[in-house]
Amino acid sequence: MPNKLTLSRIILAPIFMSFFVVDNAYSRIFGFVIYVVAAMTDLFDGHYARKYGIVTGFGKFMDPLADKILVSAAFIGLVALGYARAWMIVLIIARDFYITGLRSLAAYKGTVIPASNIAKLKTVMQMTVITFMMLIITLESVFQIYDSPLITLLDFNKQLVYDIMLGVVTAITVYTGLDYTIKYYNMIKNVLR
Repeated sequence: MPNKLTLSRIILAPIFMSFFVVDNAYSRIFGFVIYVVAAMTDLFDGHYARKYGIVTGFGKFMDPLADKILVSAAFIGLVALGYARAWMIVLIIARDFYITGLRSLAAYKGTVIPASNIAKLKTVMQMTVITFMMLIITLESVFQIYDSPLITLLDFNKQLVYDIMLGVVTAITVYTGLDYTIKYYNMIKNVLR
């Protein structure tokens, strides 16, 4: 079950993004709901795996990769819509590809690199920021369609808030990449010889 939930996250990533980037309130609502469902699978698969002691090498490798795919799809969508700074997202995705490569090298050497606690926190922060941004964007689309007076609730400097949140997430993401590099430096050095 945990592995199926992990795979479902990978499958849902391009589906949610293809709906969310369309400039239509209903499409955005549907895309947002799919994203939330996909993000929730991350909580359930980990809880289920720990509760029933189902921890596999596949799960240790694929769970963080599924998170990266979901988060990368969301961030790329937010850049495409003009809500996220491309340079921040490039750093985040570059770190994620780098760590995926590091994990592949470790697997080649017969070692599984589990996600560190700070990397897990990083993932939670990324998904929280993405959820917040997507919720605001979705609400804005809905309020505009129905000419709702509630749109005044969203009358704040959203781009500044997005930039600050993404700046913090980018810094933590880059830090976790450096943390993995330091911890597994000898392995990296041996493979590159």
